[in-house]
Amino acid sequence: MDISVVVPLYNEEESLAELYAWIAKVMDEHSFSYEVIFVNDGSTDGSWNEIMRLSEADSRVKGIKFRRNYGKSPALFCGFEEAQGDVVITMDADLQDSPDEIPELYRMIKEEGYDLVSGWKQKRYDPLSKTIPTKLFNATARAASGINNLHDFNCGLKAYRKDVVKSIEVYGEMHRYIPILAKAAGFSKIGEKVVHHQARKYGSTKFGLNRFVNGYLDLISLWFMSKFGIKPMHFFGLLGSLVFLLGFVAVVMVGAYKLSALHKGIHAPLVTNIPYFYLALTAMIIGTQMFLTGLLGEMITRNAPERNNYIIEKKVNIKD
Repeated sequence: MDISVVVPLYNEEESLAELYAWIAKVMDEHSFSYEVIFVNDGSTDGSWNEIMRLSEADSRVKGIKFRRNYGKSPALFCGFEEAQGDVVITMDADLQDSPDEIPELYRMIKEEGYDLVSGWKQKRYDPLSKTIPTKLFNATARAASGINNLHDFNCGLKAYRKDVVKSIEVYGEMHRYIPILAKAAGFSKIGEKVVHHQARKYGSTKFGLNRFVNGYLDLISLWFMSKFGIKPMHFFGLLGSLVFLLGFVAVVMVGAYKLSALHKGIHAPLVTNIPYFYLALTAMIIGTQMFLTGLLGEMITRNAPERNNYIIEKKVNIKD
Protein backbone atom coordinates (compact mmCIF):
# COMPACT_ATOMS: atom_id res chain seq x y z
CA MET A 1 0.00 0.00 0.00
CA ASP A 2 1.34 3.41 -0.93
CA ILE A 3 -0.38 5.74 1.54
CA SER A 4 -2.27 5.61 4.82
CA VAL A 5 -4.13 8.79 5.71
CA VAL A 6 -4.81 9.09 9.44
CA VAL A 7 -7.51 11.60 10.38
CA PRO A 8 -8.18 12.24 14.09
CA LEU A 9 -11.49 13.98 14.65
CA TYR A 10 -13.85 15.29 17.27
CA ASN A 11 -17.33 16.48 16.27
CA GLU A 12 -16.60 16.99 12.57
CA GLU A 13 -19.67 15.27 11.12
CA GLU A 14 -20.34 17.93 8.48
CA SER A 15 -16.91 17.82 6.88
CA LEU A 16 -16.17 14.08 6.67
CA ALA A 17 -17.92 13.22 3.41
CA GLU A 18 -16.41 16.22 1.64
CA LEU A 19 -12.97 15.48 3.03
CA TYR A 20 -13.02 11.85 1.93
CA ALA A 21 -14.30 12.69 -1.53
CA TRP A 22 -11.42 15.15 -1.89
CA ILE A 23 -8.85 12.61 -0.67
CA ALA A 24 -10.23 9.90 -2.98
CA LYS A 25 -10.13 12.26 -5.97
CA VAL A 26 -6.46 13.07 -5.36
CA MET A 27 -5.53 9.43 -4.80
CA ASP A 28 -7.29 8.22 -7.92
CA GLU A 29 -5.74 10.94 -10.07
CA HIS A 30 -2.26 9.76 -9.05
CA SER A 31 -3.09 6.02 -8.99
CA PHE A 32 -2.11 5.61 -5.34
CA SER A 33 -3.16 2.56 -3.38
CA TYR A 34 -4.40 3.88 -0.06
CA GLU A 35 -6.50 3.67 3.06
CA VAL A 36 -8.11 6.40 5.14
CA ILE A 37 -8.28 5.77 8.87
CA PHE A 38 -10.74 8.01 10.69
CA VAL A 39 -10.21 8.03 14.47
CA ASN A 40 -13.34 9.27 16.20
CA ASP A 41 -12.15 10.75 19.49
CA GLY A 42 -15.38 10.41 21.47
CA SER A 43 -17.48 12.70 19.27
CA THR A 44 -20.93 13.58 20.56
CA ASP A 45 -22.41 14.35 17.14
CA GLY A 46 -23.06 11.98 14.23
CA SER A 47 -19.41 11.62 13.18
CA TRP A 48 -19.31 7.87 13.75
CA ASN A 49 -22.47 7.28 11.73
CA GLU A 50 -20.89 9.22 8.89
CA ILE A 51 -17.72 7.12 9.12
CA MET A 52 -19.83 3.95 9.04
CA ARG A 53 -21.67 5.20 5.96
CA LEU A 54 -18.42 5.97 4.18
CA SER A 55 -16.91 2.60 5.11
CA GLU A 56 -19.93 0.73 3.77
CA ALA A 57 -19.53 2.49 0.45
CA ASP A 58 -15.74 2.04 0.27
CA SER A 59 -13.69 -0.62 2.10
CA ARG A 60 -10.65 1.67 2.00
CA VAL A 61 -12.32 3.75 4.70
CA LYS A 62 -11.46 2.43 8.15
CA GLY A 63 -12.71 3.70 11.48
CA ILE A 64 -11.74 3.62 15.13
CA LYS A 65 -14.18 4.88 17.75
CA PHE A 66 -13.14 5.85 21.26
CA ARG A 67 -15.75 5.45 23.93
CA ARG A 68 -14.85 8.88 25.30
CA ASN A 69 -12.72 11.86 24.36
CA TYR A 70 -9.02 11.14 24.99
CA GLY A 71 -7.33 13.77 22.84
CA LYS A 72 -5.45 14.07 19.57
CA SER A 73 -2.31 12.22 20.64
CA PRO A 74 -4.16 9.03 21.62
CA ALA A 75 -6.10 9.23 18.34
CA LEU A 76 -2.87 9.46 16.36
CA PHE A 77 -1.29 6.67 18.39
CA CYS A 78 -4.11 4.26 17.57
CA GLY A 79 -4.21 5.38 13.94
CA PHE A 80 -0.46 4.82 13.60
CA GLU A 81 -0.82 1.32 15.01
CA GLU A 82 -3.29 0.40 12.26
CA ALA A 83 -1.56 2.18 9.35
CA GLN A 84 -0.22 -0.10 6.61
CA GLY A 85 0.95 2.38 3.96
CA ASP A 86 4.60 2.96 3.09
CA VAL A 87 3.94 6.65 3.71
CA VAL A 88 1.62 7.84 6.46
CA ILE A 89 -0.13 11.19 6.06
CA THR A 90 -1.88 12.92 8.95
CA MET A 91 -4.37 15.71 8.49
CA ASP A 92 -7.13 17.39 10.45
CA ALA A 93 -10.76 16.70 9.62
CA ASP A 94 -11.93 20.31 9.48
CA LEU A 95 -11.00 20.86 5.78
CA GLN A 96 -8.32 23.39 6.72
CA ASP A 97 -5.67 20.94 5.44
CA SER A 98 -5.70 20.39 1.68
CA PRO A 99 -5.45 16.81 0.34
CA ASP A 100 -3.97 18.33 -2.82
CA GLU A 101 -0.69 18.48 -0.88
CA ILE A 102 -0.52 14.68 -0.54
CA PRO A 103 1.29 13.83 -3.83
CA GLU A 104 4.16 16.23 -3.17
CA LEU A 105 4.47 15.12 0.46
CA TYR A 106 4.60 11.51 -0.76
CA ARG A 107 7.28 12.39 -3.32
CA MET A 108 9.44 14.13 -0.73
CA ILE A 109 9.39 11.01 1.45
CA LYS A 110 9.95 8.48 -1.34
CA GLU A 111 12.27 10.36 -3.69
CA GLU A 112 14.08 12.90 -1.51
CA GLY A 113 14.52 10.48 1.37
CA TYR A 114 12.95 12.48 4.15
CA ASP A 115 11.88 10.62 7.28
CA LEU A 116 9.27 13.24 8.12
CA VAL A 117 7.90 16.25 6.28
CA SER A 118 5.92 18.80 8.23
CA GLY A 119 3.53 21.27 6.67
CA TRP A 120 3.97 24.99 7.19
CA LYS A 121 0.86 27.12 6.91
CA GLN A 122 2.76 30.24 5.96
CA LYS A 123 -0.44 32.16 5.31
CA ARG A 124 -3.02 31.40 7.97
CA TYR A 125 -6.70 32.17 8.26
CA ASP A 126 -6.89 31.77 12.03
CA PRO A 127 -7.73 34.56 14.50
CA LEU A 128 -4.91 36.42 16.26
CA SER A 129 -5.84 34.65 19.49
CA LYS A 130 -4.51 31.48 17.86
CA THR A 131 -1.75 32.70 15.56
CA ILE A 132 0.20 34.74 18.14
CA PRO A 133 0.41 31.92 20.74
CA THR A 134 1.33 29.55 17.90
CA LYS A 135 4.29 31.72 16.86
CA LEU A 136 5.53 31.93 20.45
CA PHE A 137 5.14 28.20 20.89
CA ASN A 138 7.04 27.37 17.69
CA ALA A 139 9.89 29.72 18.57
CA THR A 140 10.28 28.02 21.94
CA ALA A 141 10.10 24.54 20.39
CA ARG A 142 12.82 25.40 17.87
CA ALA A 143 15.09 26.72 20.60
CA ALA A 144 14.54 23.69 22.84
CA SER A 145 14.80 21.00 20.15
CA GLY A 146 17.45 22.36 17.81
CA ILE A 147 15.19 21.63 14.81
CA ASN A 148 15.61 25.10 13.38
CA ASN A 149 14.21 24.47 9.91
CA LEU A 150 10.61 23.95 11.08
CA HIS A 151 8.29 26.94 11.34
CA ASP A 152 5.19 25.04 12.49
CA PHE A 153 5.67 22.02 14.75
CA ASN A 154 1.94 21.66 15.39
CA CYS A 155 0.69 21.61 11.80
CA GLY A 156 -1.71 18.69 11.47
CA LEU A 157 -0.64 18.01 7.88
CA LYS A 158 2.48 15.85 7.99
CA ALA A 159 4.00 12.94 6.08
CA TYR A 160 6.02 10.14 7.65
CA ARG A 161 7.99 7.18 6.51
CA LYS A 162 6.19 4.12 7.90
CA ASP A 163 9.18 3.23 10.09
CA VAL A 164 8.83 6.55 11.90
CA VAL A 165 5.26 6.09 13.11
CA LYS A 166 5.99 2.50 14.11
CA SER A 167 9.02 3.57 16.15
CA ILE A 168 7.71 6.53 18.15
CA GLU A 169 5.13 6.61 20.91
CA VAL A 170 2.71 9.52 20.96
CA TYR A 171 0.91 9.95 24.30
CA GLY A 172 -0.60 12.66 26.47
CA GLU A 173 -0.53 15.72 24.23
CA MET A 174 2.82 15.00 22.57
CA HIS A 175 1.38 15.26 19.04
CA ARG A 176 2.77 18.80 18.99
CA TYR A 177 6.27 17.40 19.27
CA ILE A 178 6.27 14.49 16.85
CA PRO A 179 9.29 15.95 14.97
CA ILE A 180 11.19 16.05 18.27
CA LEU A 181 10.14 12.48 19.10
CA ALA A 182 11.25 11.36 15.63
CA LYS A 183 14.62 13.07 16.00
CA ALA A 184 15.12 11.45 19.41
CA ALA A 185 14.37 8.05 17.82
CA GLY A 186 17.11 8.57 15.24
CA PHE A 187 15.04 9.87 12.30
CA SER A 188 16.97 13.04 11.71
CA LYS A 189 16.09 13.92 8.10
CA ILE A 190 13.16 16.22 8.80
CA GLY A 191 11.86 18.58 6.15
CA GLU A 192 9.18 21.17 5.70
CA LYS A 193 6.78 22.09 2.93
CA VAL A 194 4.71 25.24 2.61
CA VAL A 195 1.09 24.10 2.45
CA HIS A 196 -2.17 25.82 1.67
CA HIS A 197 -4.33 26.73 4.65
CA GLN A 198 -8.05 27.22 4.31
CA ALA A 199 -10.48 28.92 6.63
CA ARG A 200 -12.63 26.55 8.67
CA LYS A 201 -15.79 25.71 6.75
CA TYR A 202 -17.84 23.93 9.42
CA GLY A 203 -17.98 23.93 13.21
CA SER A 204 -15.68 25.83 15.54
CA THR A 205 -12.03 25.61 16.52
CA LYS A 206 -10.99 23.34 19.38
CA PHE A 207 -8.03 25.59 20.27
CA GLY A 208 -8.05 27.09 23.75
CA LEU A 209 -5.71 28.70 26.26
CA ASN A 210 -5.38 25.39 28.09
CA ARG A 211 -3.79 23.83 24.99
CA PHE A 212 -1.26 26.66 24.82
CA VAL A 213 -0.30 26.21 28.49
CA ASN A 214 -0.24 22.41 28.21
CA GLY A 215 2.00 22.73 25.17
CA TYR A 216 4.72 24.42 27.18
CA LEU A 217 4.40 21.95 30.05
CA ASP A 218 4.70 19.07 27.58
CA LEU A 219 7.76 20.70 26.00
CA ILE A 220 9.47 20.88 29.40
CA SER A 221 8.60 17.24 30.02
CA LEU A 222 9.88 16.17 26.61
CA TRP A 223 13.10 18.14 27.04
CA PHE A 224 13.69 16.52 30.41
CA MET A 225 12.96 13.01 29.16
CA SER A 226 15.23 13.43 26.14
CA LYS A 227 18.07 14.72 28.32
CA PHE A 228 17.68 12.73 31.52
CA GLY A 229 15.11 10.00 30.82
CA ILE A 230 17.69 7.20 31.06
CA LYS A 231 20.09 9.00 33.39
CA PRO A 232 17.95 10.82 35.98
CA MET A 233 20.80 10.83 38.51
CA HIS A 234 22.60 13.36 36.31
CA PHE A 235 19.77 15.77 37.05
CA PHE A 236 18.53 14.82 40.50
CA GLY A 237 22.02 14.12 41.79
CA LEU A 238 23.32 17.49 40.63
CA LEU A 239 20.35 19.40 41.98
CA GLY A 240 20.41 17.51 45.28
CA SER A 241 24.14 18.12 45.63
CA LEU A 242 23.73 21.84 45.03
CA VAL A 243 20.95 22.11 47.59
CA PHE A 244 22.96 20.13 50.10
CA LEU A 245 26.04 22.30 49.44
CA LEU A 246 24.05 25.50 49.94
CA GLY A 247 22.70 24.14 53.22
CA PHE A 248 26.14 23.05 54.34
CA VAL A 249 27.65 26.47 53.51
CA ALA A 250 24.80 28.17 55.39
CA VAL A 251 25.45 26.01 58.48
CA VAL A 252 29.17 26.82 58.37
CA MET A 253 28.43 30.54 58.02
CA VAL A 254 25.98 30.46 60.93
CA GLY A 255 28.49 28.55 63.05
CA ALA A 256 31.31 30.97 62.16
CA TYR A 257 29.07 33.95 62.96
CA LYS A 258 28.15 32.58 66.37
CA LEU A 259 31.77 31.67 67.20
CA SER A 260 32.93 35.13 66.14
CA ALA A 261 30.25 36.76 68.29
CA LEU A 262 31.16 34.64 71.31
CA HIS A 263 34.87 35.38 70.85
CA LYS A 264 34.16 39.14 70.80
CA GLY A 265 31.72 38.91 73.69
CA ILE A 266 28.84 40.16 71.55
CA HIS A 267 25.35 38.91 72.21
CA ALA A 268 23.81 37.96 68.84
CA PRO A 269 20.34 36.53 68.38
CA LEU A 270 20.01 32.98 67.19
CA VAL A 271 19.47 32.75 63.47
CA THR A 272 16.69 30.24 64.17
CA ASN A 273 14.82 33.02 65.98
CA ILE A 274 14.42 35.00 62.77
CA PRO A 275 11.07 34.10 61.05
CA TYR A 276 12.41 34.88 57.58
CA PHE A 277 14.91 32.03 57.94
CA TYR A 278 12.07 29.51 58.28
CA LEU A 279 10.03 31.09 55.49
CA ALA A 280 12.97 30.97 53.07
CA LEU A 281 13.87 27.43 54.08
CA THR A 282 10.26 26.24 53.77
CA ALA A 283 9.85 27.88 50.34
CA MET A 284 13.08 26.29 49.12
CA ILE A 285 12.12 22.82 50.35
CA ILE A 286 8.55 22.98 49.05
CA GLY A 287 9.62 24.38 45.66
CA THR A 288 12.29 21.70 45.25
CA GLN A 289 9.91 18.93 46.27
CA MET A 290 7.19 20.10 43.92
CA PHE A 291 9.55 20.37 40.96
CA LEU A 292 11.09 16.97 41.55
CA THR A 293 7.71 15.40 42.21
CA GLY A 294 6.41 16.66 38.86
CA LEU A 295 9.38 15.27 36.96
CA LEU A 296 9.35 11.98 38.82
CA GLY A 297 5.64 11.71 38.09
CA GLU A 298 6.35 12.25 34.39
CA MET A 299 8.95 9.49 34.44
CA ILE A 300 6.57 7.10 36.15
CA THR A 301 3.82 7.95 33.68
CA ARG A 302 6.14 7.42 30.73
CA ASN A 303 6.94 3.89 31.89
CA ALA A 304 3.44 2.94 33.03
CA PRO A 305 2.19 -0.05 30.99
CA GLU A 306 -1.35 1.31 30.89
CA ARG A 307 -0.39 4.75 29.56
CA ASN A 308 -1.59 4.04 26.03
CA ASN A 309 -4.46 1.78 26.99
CA TYR A 310 -7.56 3.39 25.49
CA ILE A 311 -11.04 1.96 25.45
CA ILE A 312 -12.07 1.48 21.84
CA GLU A 313 -15.77 0.81 21.48
CA LYS A 314 -15.89 -0.16 17.80
CA LYS A 315 -13.78 -0.62 14.69
CA VAL A 316 -14.78 -0.86 11.06
CA ASN A 317 -12.82 -2.53 8.25
CA ILE A 318 -9.98 -3.19 10.70
CA LYS A 319 -8.95 -6.68 11.74
CA ASP A 320 -7.99 -7.25 15.36
